[in-house]
Amino acid sequence: MIVAGIDIGSITAETVILEDDQILAYSILPTGANSRTAAERSLAAALREAKIQKEDLLGIVTTGYGRASFPFADKRITEITCHARGAFFVHPETRTVIDIGGQDSKVIRLDGRGRNVDFQMNDKCAAGTGRFLEVMAHALEVNLEDLGRLSRSAPRTIKISSTCTVFAESEVVSLIAENQPKEVIIRGLHDAIADRILGLVHRVGIEEEVALTGGVAKNEGVVHALEDRLGVKLFVPPEPQIIGALGAALAARDLASHRGGLTLS
Repeated sequence: MIVAGIDIGSITAETVILEDDQILAYSILPTGANSRTAAERSLAAALREAKIQKEDLLGIVTTGYGRASFPFADKRITEITCHARGAFFVHPETRTVIDIGGQDSKVIRLDGRGRNVDFQMNDKCAAGTGRFLEVMAHALEVNLEDLGRLSRSAPRTIKISSTCTVFAESEVVSLIAENQPKEVIIRGLHDAIADRILGLVHRVGIEEEVALTGGVAKNEGVVHALEDRLGVKLFVPPEPQIIGALGAALAARDLASHRGGLTLS
């Protein structure tokens, strides 16, 4: 049984092609200005990688910011459900999921069967998200991919007091003008993200083991800052950016197996 899950985010669109319990292929592409086009391109790329046709799919489920934009989906499911499902599938010991996406962040607490029992989400402000880091990398004139490595080499940190992306960018520009080292500023930014996530964690509660998902999980500086504040070792999936799409694919598999007999939440 071959199915697909598509996570249509504000910055990237991810597709996972699943055959039974095996990931056949996945793709990660920029969303751009059109969510539907991004989903179609992401699906096409994953299908090419899997060397199959769209007609071979027995089900498609979408999730994420733009999940309603893809007209060929058999079901549309919230990213909370999909990230919980995907993280539990990859690491069944997971009881808390921290997902830091392009424009929102969320903390999800799971039960022993991988179901969401509580969550908190920040979707009102881009602070502490992938977009926040993109803006700061531009202001610092460094590559986004280098932020984690640079922050880990910082001899100290510095307080970034602004939580708003716009004001934080102005603060970073001021720190650059004061000749503060870029590494120190970046570490301060990662600490600020971790502090913001910590607020969500306190509202939900934390239970080990904790999985970190989303594109920001690839940033070792953010991972280290979170581990330092939470006092736990985080599980980061091999490709943390596809966990939402994986959860959607698992839901598509269920839907295809129990067509007409299963109601998905």
